[in-house]
Amino acid sequence: MSYTTVDSDEVEPVGGGLHFLREPLECENLGVSVLECDPGWEGKPHDHAGDGQEEVYVLVDGEATVTVDGDDIEMTAGDALRISAESERQIHNGDTESRFVLAGAP
Repeated sequence: MSYTTVDSDEVEPVGGGLHFLREPLECENLGVSVLECDPGWEGKPHDHAGDGQEEVYVLVDGEATVTVDGDDIEMTAGDALRISAESERQIHNGDTESRFVLAGAP
């Protein structure tokens, strides 16, 4: 089959609100996730230097700050942010719920 569909709400979340869609969508190279953040939530600082995965964060709803290599990038709904594999990143959610779509590939 040349396509695969999945309802992200039906994919069991990991660590609260992170829905990994790579396997349900049968992606070979692209990682795609939906991240639902509660008010005040913070993610772990991390990078992808080991696996070479460049990422794009698209904020679909809400507002949040993403810290990349010590720089705070304020995001509102509709904003997209590309992050190189080597850069350390951390999401800091705002005062309301937010929803990200995260995509990454080497």
